[in-house]
Amino acid sequence: MDESNIKKMMMSAKCSGCGQRYEIEDIEVLGHHENMWFMSVFCVACRAQYLVTAVVDGEGAPETVTDLSAAEEEKFRDSEGLKVDEVLDMHSFLKKFNGDFSRLFSEEAA
Repeated sequence: MDESNIKKMMMSAKCSGCGQRYEIEDIEVLGHHENMWFMSVFCVACRAQYLVTAVVDGEGAPETVTDLSAAEEEKFRDSEGLKVDEVLDMHSFLKKFNGDFSRLFSEEAA
């Protein structure tokens, strides 16, 4: 399986945020190991970006690999995506964070 075929197969996938199908130019193959492909996809409709791992079997059919249960997938399917300010807030926090989770989650910090 080559990169262009993987991209074409990904065009049949829908954005989990809004249901829009991906355009080929918005699918970036980051790499692969054997039959596992890693991609970054961008939805032009809702401007969401996702990292995707797909396992392609001998038939060429992609299978999404996720650690979410079916109930969790359903729960988050229609949830609102992150806002830009939320991402920027987390970026600022992580720049300053020293890695001390014990202190972060201690009762004194609350």
